[in-house]
Amino acid sequence: MLSIFVQHLRKELGLTQEQVASSLNMSRPTYVQFEQNERELTLSEAKKLANLLNISIEDLIREREPKITVNLEKRYKTMDESEEIRVSVPQKNLDKFKEVLLYVLSKISGKPNMGETVLYKILYFIDFDFYEKYEEQLIGATYIKNHYGPTPIEFKSIVEEMIRNQEIVQVTGKYFNYPQRKYLPLREPDLTKLKDARELQHIEEVLARLGDKNARELSDYSHEDVPWIVAQEGRPLDYEAVFYRSPKTSVRNYDESRT
Repeated sequence: MLSIFVQHLRKELGLTQEQVASSLNMSRPTYVQFEQNERELTLSEAKKLANLLNISIEDLIREREPKITVNLEKRYKTMDESEEIRVSVPQKNLDKFKEVLLYVLSKISGKPNMGETVLYKILYFIDFDFYEKYEEQLIGATYIKNHYGPTPIEFKSIVEEMIRNQEIVQVTGKYFNYPQRKYLPLREPDLTKLKDARELQHIEEVLARLGDKNARELSDYSHEDVPWIVAQEGRPLDYEAVFYRSPKTSVRNYDESRT
């Protein structure tokens, strides 16, 4: 049933009925009628709802979630020609992702703003800012475009493995009355997985610049970044797009790089 399917996706994204109703330009009681299967959506409302839930209108109508699978293998990421996104992560990048995540958590997981959505954006800017500055990948994770900004595809599988291995623990709570999922580190990060001191310094700089921002601020900031702007909804962001950034999100001094 469509109403139940939408309720499931809404809760997965941490959205309230009030937030969804506002996005659809309707009152909460009117939206509740839909979730209770007492009202149908117009085509215009269905399109807005699909965009809000980060799925295509076709997937919404067919009541199916977009297919995203992650294979943690010693191969570089590839994408097939279908709508399904398949990502293969080389083992060295997987190990590095874990240690960078642990380091970030060791520094800022105690801050009240540091929920999962904030963590997504912190990792994104660590990766894409480093690529703009040095034309090299730090983690090299794959980020897709969704309503709230870039989301690392590998995150869920890596975190589940780290929880099983008792490297991190997941906790849930609320931040200004919004549901919040957080992760706390259970061991120290192994910084030998980083290539050099430059990478650690870069991570520290990103944390100092963005670590106190909340989910809304970071989402809005990521929406101004060219890699997110030019990407198609639900598709991976292109690292090369960082070289077309506006001054607002650019982190590279291009005058100095030419000398």
